[in-house]
Formats: sequence, C-alpha cells, structure tokens
Amino acid sequence: MKNTGIVRKIDNLGRVVIPAEIRKVMFIREGDPLKIYTGELGEVMFKKYSPLGELRHFAGMYAETLHQTSGFAVIVCDRDMVIAAAGAPKKELLERRVSDALKGHMERRGVFADTGDGSKSLMPVDGMEYRVVTVATVIVSGDVYGCVALLSNGDAAHVTETEIKLVSTAAGFLAKTMEE
Repeated sequence: MKNTGIVRKIDNLGRVVIPAEIRKVMFIREGDPLKIYTGELGEVMFKKYSPLGELRHFAGMYAETLHQTSGFAVIVCDRDMVIAAAGAPKKELLERRVSDALKGHMERRGVFADTGDGSKSLMPVDGMEYRVVTVATVIVSGDVYGCVALLSNGDAAHVTETEIKLVSTAAGFLAKTMEE
C-alpha cells in the first residue's frame, strides 16, 4: 500500500471525497463502483469493482470457444482493461489497459467492423501489433460494462457478417449473464 500523504475527513453522512488527482491516476469516473476492503490493522481500502471482471473465468472460456470458432484472437474487456484473452499471447494482453480509442468505441455503444483498408484501424491496447477487426459492447441495463473483440495481427483481415454476429452474440450473452 502506498502512502499518498493526503488526509480527508468523513462528513456527517459518512462520506469521504477521493481527491481528483487520485481519481485521475486510477481512472475512477463518477458512478464507478468501488469495492471496500478492511484490514486487520484498521485499514480501509477501496478497489475499482468490475462486474464483468467477476465473470473472468467464464469470459475466458467463452473467448477460447470464440477463438476456436472464428480463428481470430479474442479479448473480453471491462471498461478499463483486458480480463480474458484467447488465440494471442495472454501475457501481452491480460490486465493491460484498453486504448483510449477502444474506450471511445465502447462509449458509442455500437458494433465496429474494420473495413480492411486501414482507414478504420482500432488498436485494443497501446503498443501492440494486434488490431481490432470487429467489436461489440457489453451493455447491461443501459450501462456500458465492457466489450468483446476479435483481433488480427496481420495487415489485412477479412471480417464477415458471421464474425460480426459472433461478437454481438457474445456481448449479448455476457450482458444477459450479468443481469441475473
């Protein structure tokens, strides 16, 4: 645990303000859920909570099946990082922060498909050779929770309507699983 040197008082309703500097560094946005932990020595710790991250094992199995079906590398991301991967080196992808471009796509809530001509190239994480060929957003009760994407490490990958439907189905299935 790192000492920030910042001290805050709890108000009469039990609230404490997390400083803007810490929210910025930790990518905590208004409305983000935080999980609260306590330690044996009186520590109180907050950790960003990812409902989709709770399905990490299940998402990994789904990604593996989707990879075997499509032949493309597959990632499942929450709003901030890659939580499952198949068909690509997991060490390169797992727990990596998603790119700002992929975050922007998630906020637009659509399905993205690369045209293959390089004009719409979308990188899943910064500093890698893989690029997104198609991606669909996981939406639960109107809120964005993450995405499912097929990746290619080559320059030209032909994505068909079938692959677009596969990622849309995967995103929809994960959303339904989270609703229950």
